[in-house]
Amino acid sequence: MKRTHNKITFTFMIAIFLMVGSKVSNAQNGEFGLRFMPTFTALSLNTSTGGTVEGSATMGYGVGAFLAFNFNPHIGVQAEGIYSSISQKYKEEEIERKINLKYINIPLLLSLNTNKNLPVNLNLVGGPQMGISVGSSMSSSGGDGTTATQGIFAVRKGDVGFAFGAGLDFGVNPDQTIRISFGYRGVRGLFDISDNNRTDVTNSYYILDRTKIKTNAVYLGASIMF
Repeated sequence: MKRTHNKITFTFMIAIFLMVGSKVSNAQNGEFGLRFMPTFTALSLNTSTGGTVEGSATMGYGVGAFLAFNFNPHIGVQAEGIYSSISQKYKEEEIERKINLKYINIPLLLSLNTNKNLPVNLNLVGGPQMGISVGSSMSSSGGDGTTATQGIFAVRKGDVGFAFGAGLDFGVNPDQTIRISFGYRGVRGLFDISDNNRTDVTNSYYILDRTKIKTNAVYLGASIMF
């Protein structure tokens, strides 16, 4: 009787092991995705008279990809690569200026999920972001060409900030491995992006001074779990 009991117990444990092993082998821990991110930016800009002015909210854009690893259906980490083009417009007296900044941003984020294996998942993300400046420009229009001072627009090559956001993703196939997503992403720069080390020319001023990047974006994307 005891031997029969042990045999039943052993068989039951083997069945549980096979069931758990099957679930683990079928678990989707990796995820790769692409995103499009319309982006809005706010910068404080200097004027030739020594004052400051807020640039108008002008929509830029970002495109990127991410690679994630999910430790379980609720917690994961993801690294992203995002190309961002952000713009600001402002007016000083009769002169209208437009500023363009281009960055490669690399966030490393902790991801908290309600359940990645369900048809609908809510996620929260947060973590550090490194930015690399890959281009900056300024254009001006208006005025009579008699401005006595010249604006200098110079940006540091690197930036560090904190990225955070929330989103929803939806499974679109029976295995829930192909997903579409939309959500919000914010970034708050931690350091001054202005480069004021250039030698000033006579009657000049820096347009950026003690300026930190602040962006708000929405995103639409698609991903596959593997």
